Amino acid sequence: MQEQLRIHRQILYDLALHYLEPLNGSFARLAYLASLKNETTKAYAHERLSAVYGYEPVQETLAKCHEELFERLLELPLAQQEKELRQFIGSLPQGGADGARYCHERIDDWIPTASPDYLKELFRSNLNALLGLLRERNPKARSGK
Repeated sequence: MQEQLRIHRQILYDLALHYLEPLNGSFARLAYLASLKNETTKAYAHERLSAVYGYEPVQETLAKCHEELFERLLELPLAQQEKELRQFIGSLPQGGADGARYCHERIDDWIPTASPDYLKELFRSNLNALLGLLRERNPKARSGK
């Protein structure tokens, strides 16, 4: 048990230091973790971490980390979520309206599979409202330019 806990902590440390911390904001981190989830199997994988720690411990740690980050994002005030979403969209190559569309298309991908339904609905509702606000506040996004 102690060895499993030590490995879990080391995976979290490596994940945070090398992969999550360099990303700017909660939405970038959420999108990154979601990208590690296989859409068909719903299993998480990370080649480099798995090569060091093994597939199963990394899979479990990534799933837990995704859930925790998702819940922490939902705990942020909506104004902070809006700021981070705006920052994330601005960092996307397509930016603007295309970036907002990209986020809207990824809503369900960003939700951890094991999350309770009420958190899934809260996230969808928040993200849809925030994307609507961003469209209202940005005339270029509204017109699709």
